[in-house]
Amino acid sequence: MITADQALTGRDALLAATGHHPYARHALWRDREARGWRRDGTVGWLLPPEQGPAGGALGAPGPALDVFAGLVADGVLRPGQWLHLPRADRDEVTARLTVARLDEWDFLWTTAAPPRQPEEERVVRLTEADHPALAALIEESFPTTTSRPGDPRIVDWYGIRDGDRLVACGADRSRGDVGFLAGLTVATDRRGRGLGAALTAGMTRALAARYGLVALGVYTDNVGAIRLYRRLGYTGTEPRSSVHLG
Repeated sequence: MITADQALTGRDALLAATGHHPYARHALWRDREARGWRRDGTVGWLLPPEQGPAGGALGAPGPALDVFAGLVADGVLRPGQWLHLPRADRDEVTARLTVARLDEWDFLWTTAAPPRQPEEERVVRLTEADHPALAALIEESFPTTTSRPGDPRIVDWYGIRDGDRLVACGADRSRGDVGFLAGLTVATDRRGRGLGAALTAGMTRALAARYGLVALGVYTDNVGAIRLYRRLGYTGTEPRSSVHLG
């Protein structure tokens, strides 16, 4: 049973409660009937299981943890599901929830086209014929990514070729009214040559032409990538903790 200051039903009500925050626009992109609440200024929601995360929140972490701990106790949330929460102290999370894994990352966004980068003109949109090359590059250079050819979340792939070889790639996982970059990969033997900057700038420019907002996610310990994204205009920041329930 949720104890809350206000029950919220539907995407429009939740977006209004968050002030149409970029992260909420991304997370609540299609679920018109999402259920949520406001508690002590924090806004949280539950999502259908087929969408991936079971729920999320924006605001202070304490009220979100209170509500989600209650939902676990009531059996609404189960082990194996995960939540995207406001950044919280690890001890605070583990005191309230049984945690199998906790990841800290930042949701970054920009509303402007990036500064033009050297080699950016080499960024091209890929086709289904490129899927074998994509799979090989990803397996070699970024095997932990969840963005792979055939993933239904992916709208398009972009890449950079050196002759016949694909040396960089990235997934367009845009949804709703938010452009979203994912799985940005550069071949291990081509790193340090500016291809990551060229790929990110080229994709950001392409998506910025179609959306008013472009975003991406990055783990907090990836300091080099964060520095690059800041330089390319990704100055909007929402710190997140992803909690996998045990």
